[in-house]
Amino acid sequence: MKIRGDFNRDTMKTRITIILLALAFLVNAQTRSNQQSAPLSYANPESVGISAERLQRFDAMCREHVSRGDLPGIVALVARNGKIVFHEAYGKADAESGRSMKKDDIFRIASQSKAITSTAILMLWEEGKFRLDDPVSKYIPEFKDPGVLKDFTFSDTSYTTVPADKEITIRHLLTHTSGIGYGMIDGDERFKMIYQKAGVTDLYTTEEITIGESVKKLARLPLHNNPGEKFTYSEGLDVLGYLVEVVSGMPFDQFLRERLFDPLGMDDTWFYLPDSKADRLVPVQHKVDGKWVHYPVTFYDPEYPVKGARSFFSGGAGLCSTAKDYATFLQMYLNGGELNGIRILSRTTIRAIMADQTGAALDAETNYYGLAFGVINDRGEAAGGLGSEGTFFWGGYFNTGYFADPKEQLIGIIMKQTQGPVHDETSALMRQLISQAIDD
Repeated sequence: MKIRGDFNRDTMKTRITIILLALAFLVNAQTRSNQQSAPLSYANPESVGISAERLQRFDAMCREHVSRGDLPGIVALVARNGKIVFHEAYGKADAESGRSMKKDDIFRIASQSKAITSTAILMLWEEGKFRLDDPVSKYIPEFKDPGVLKDFTFSDTSYTTVPADKEITIRHLLTHTSGIGYGMIDGDERFKMIYQKAGVTDLYTTEEITIGESVKKLARLPLHNNPGEKFTYSEGLDVLGYLVEVVSGMPFDQFLRERLFDPLGMDDTWFYLPDSKADRLVPVQHKVDGKWVHYPVTFYDPEYPVKGARSFFSGGAGLCSTAKDYATFLQMYLNGGELNGIRILSRTTIRAIMADQTGAALDAETNYYGLAFGVINDRGEAAGGLGSEGTFFWGGYFNTGYFADPKEQLIGIIMKQTQGPVHDETSALMRQLISQAIDD
């Protein structure tokens, strides 16, 4: 009887633990929505007020850039009112092997990861886990008492700092106003040298390191400027990726998979690709003696994300995706934070995300930065070719780009995978040639 009693007590404890864990998951899981927007599906252009004839101008531009060798290949997508009306692949995914580009090919989206990381942060904010103006040192103590670079000696990379006039907040990190730099791609040579010497990982890596380890190195380094003072494109989104881990108690990749990618059906978006998807990855290419060839190992290994330790989850630059998956993510935003009956963010939160968070700090004529995207202002709409006021956009280090126009319910995505000098106007012309096709 004693053995049976112990067994029953142990069994009951196990069941209670499982129930509590399940309840904890339900509290933090994405909620069902009263809104029931359908997943993206395909339709003919005329059904959503797009002229198929005018859309051919965008198609012709993509074909021309590939045919004259400006790019090895492109995948382009256009959607309106939740319907994909254009999805084409051009040229070669791999010019060396001759493999043709396919519509479901996978690209390193680099800085397009930033909006996804920002979304994860704001999901946790909606749960009351923190306030946007909390100092990040409250959660990552290494950021306590930051300093701003004062003097720098190039001969030995030594430097001095002065105390920053305030702490870095979560809002500063979201808006690139923290003063943190970007190492090897920083516009200031001093910060390239400082970050390299400290061993900060700037993009992603095949080495065995975690985002937490890199962020803690970063926390000890000087800032460009006082937090909130100016817009300095930065590794702040890597810090926020680690903050997701600290606050949620989950590895960042797991959080995104369970809380964002699976609910939205983004099955082709990963930090590290499953073996079954690796053959769809487009190699990074550059032009040498007039031919497109694979890009060599520099401060990053272009074999990421199919090789390496698979332990570094860069919130600023680490994800890979397809044109359709990223369109799904953007459609959730156009729907006010919902897709397929799943609520990711409240539309009230999205109003804050799209509001001007940088003001004079960015000092741009046609756009401002919100909490996740660049956003076109009234002067940008008046300039022409950039989209309606409120259009949000960004791009990636390997020549990917996107925009979404809430007024017109219009999405445009162009995926390429190149480095180095290219004669490529496709991203610059994308919004112009897609928007002119509206015919309703």
